[in-house]
Amino acid sequence: MAEFQIRYEFQMTDGHREVFDLRLDEAHSNLVSPAPAVFPEWSRLACHQCSHCPLDAALEPFCPVALNLADLVSRFNLLTSYDGMKVVVSTRERTYIKKTSAQQAISSLMGLLIAASRCPMTFFFKPLAKFHLPFATTEDTIWRATSTYMLSQYFLKQQGYTVDFELRRLNRIYSDIQKLNQALADRLRSVCEKDSTVNAVGILDIFAQSLPLVIEDSLDDIRPIFHPLLHYFQNSE
Repeated sequence: MAEFQIRYEFQMTDGHREVFDLRLDEAHSNLVSPAPAVFPEWSRLACHQCSHCPLDAALEPFCPVALNLADLVSRFNLLTSYDGMKVVVSTRERTYIKKTSAQQAISSLMGLLIAASRCPMTFFFKPLAKFHLPFATTEDTIWRATSTYMLSQYFLKQQGYTVDFELRRLNRIYSDIQKLNQALADRLRSVCEKDSTVNAVGILDIFAQSLPLVIEDSLDDIRPIFHPLLHYFQNSE
């Protein structure tokens, strides 16, 4: 099975380092790094299970998202939100470097790990994991989410399905991910001694809550960039 790798290196101000070498499969962007030797109790599916979770605890005893986050949570359990750090993210094509707070740094890695899980509620984010952009802004996220959505509709149309080019289903996707974030935060509050990982989920949830509200205005802001291209298409038929 073909794989690609993404490395997150966290450099704390006291000289301590934490490195996450992630392996994801090329086909579906699922995390294929080794599972934890012992699954923590808070990762059980029944522990603060999402209200819209389609999985059956009798068949799936552990939450796929929680399993992907178990290593991160165990390593950053004692960090506070505003501890400073330098983060180096390395992919095949490029390297990103940023000085930021613990909650911002962890949020970037957490977003990738959630997208790389086998939870059905995260399947929309698989292409975003494939083309991971660390520390994405709201504008970055709107561009990437709408592009992913529109391309998915193109593929559906090729297969003969009814499609939606009005972005109506995108709101439902982000409503579902809000529910996931809220349940995940409840899980983490039950186990984390400090607030960095819980607040990292909060950052992701802010994106999930705000995107449906600002997407129309943000697309209007982006529209002028397309004027030359639209003019080209309008005059080349």
